[in-house]
Amino acid sequence: MDSILEQITDWLKEMLVSGIMQNLSGMFDSVNQRVGDIATQVGTTPAAFSPGIFGMIRNVSESVIVPIAGMILTFIACYELIQMIIDHNNLANFESWIFFKWVFKTFLAVTIITNCFNITMAVFDVSQQVIAGAGGIIAGSTAIDSAALDSMQATVEAMDLGPMLGLYLQSFIVQTTMWVLGILIFVIVYGRMIEIYLMVSLAPIPFSTFGNREQSQIGQNYLRSLFAIGFQGFLILVCVGIYAVLIQSVAFSQDIIASLWGVVGYTVLLCFTLFKTGGLAKSVLNAH
Repeated sequence: MDSILEQITDWLKEMLVSGIMQNLSGMFDSVNQRVGDIATQVGTTPAAFSPGIFGMIRNVSESVIVPIAGMILTFIACYELIQMIIDHNNLANFESWIFFKWVFKTFLAVTIITNCFNITMAVFDVSQQVIAGAGGIIAGSTAIDSAALDSMQATVEAMDLGPMLGLYLQSFIVQTTMWVLGILIFVIVYGRMIEIYLMVSLAPIPFSTFGNREQSQIGQNYLRSLFAIGFQGFLILVCVGIYAVLIQSVAFSQDIIASLWGVVGYTVLLCFTLFKTGGLAKSVLNAH
């Protein structure tokens, strides 16, 4: 009878060890893949990220938004001309050179609208160069190497059946958690690019306000927002670099559970900081 129980126990242990190691080796794949792709994704300009989407956004903006921006610019130009005339004591001290000034300002405003996509892409070209230059901050891999997994397997095989069962259940929970965190990282990175496309599609409207000193605050804030979302990629890359260093500091010792939950904690921290990068970039550049 004892030999039968030992055989059953050994069979259960073999199944649990196989299941635990499968969970341990696969639980970080999703997050590691997303984290590894971040440097590439955030360093890609909107035009290169998805040429099809970018072409569609540009066509819609030029066909629908530019005419609206033209009407806004016409109203602002007329308002600016009236203000320039009445500022000189209601024509009592009228000078003809203000018409040349008005023509020059209107010409610049029209030029800005007609080249708004070139201006917006220049913003992201600058931020992409900064991100590419900072790509070397990720000095280490965020994945667990094979040596750590071999050491963990030896520790698992030495466990009793009860603790091994508890480890299997917790490793399954951790695997599910890491899968969810991988999805969150995907949403943050790709959501930033969707936000860029949405902002770029409306670029002609805020650019049309540069013809008037008072209304130009709209355009200035829009440019600050563009720079903020561009340099958000730099902050995301810094977060990934910090995460890589923290992961390398985790010691997968005899206490496997504490090590696993430590990695989960660092990954949750990564997701939290990624969510904060957008607001931080806007606050630094005073965009709202």
